[in-house]
Amino acid sequence: MFSGVATSLISDSMDRLCGTHALKPMHGEGQLVGRALPIKVAPGDNLYIHLALRQVQAGDVLVIDGGGSVDRALIGEIMMSVARMRGAVGYVIDGAVRDVTAFSEQRFPCFARGVTHKGPYKNGPGVIGEPVAIDGVVVHAGDIVVGDSDGVVFVPQARAERVSGLARAKLRDEQAILAGIARGVYDDSWIDARLAS
Repeated sequence: MFSGVATSLISDSMDRLCGTHALKPMHGEGQLVGRALPIKVAPGDNLYIHLALRQVQAGDVLVIDGGGSVDRALIGEIMMSVARMRGAVGYVIDGAVRDVTAFSEQRFPCFARGVTHKGPYKNGPGVIGEPVAIDGVVVHAGDIVVGDSDGVVFVPQARAERVSGLARAKLRDEQAILAGIARGVYDDSWIDARLAS
């Protein structure tokens, strides 16, 4: 539904209020599209991420609320490899990661707030499947997660079809504008209309 659609177009189709601004792609380039499996952990602790990896389903994105802490990495190459083996399609982490070279070399989508070599604790507590806050955005289980070089957006299932239609219409409009520019034509008459109002 959202494959090949930029996060910017999805964000524009949701009043520009639905995405992250502080998370960066740790895998280099490539789009992430999947279904949110939300996980809340204590800052710097990954016990419940390990537990979630037992529950992950094909197509899931592990969306982890680590409180925004970048003091300790919540995942690294081993947890990336387990997630891939079990069918997950990526990670979104409001916290830190390590082993970023492995994410980049294997092109496994991972968006995080920061990077550190320091490893995590494994004490808990945590919660799996309940709503979480990621960089100021509330994410529910089953929300559609889309990430690219510009960031990550979250689309509620109930709005997915409508948002997809709006975003694809915007994509067609932008492609037409860019084709016009390539021919030396650009209609900016909207500026006058905006100033007049």
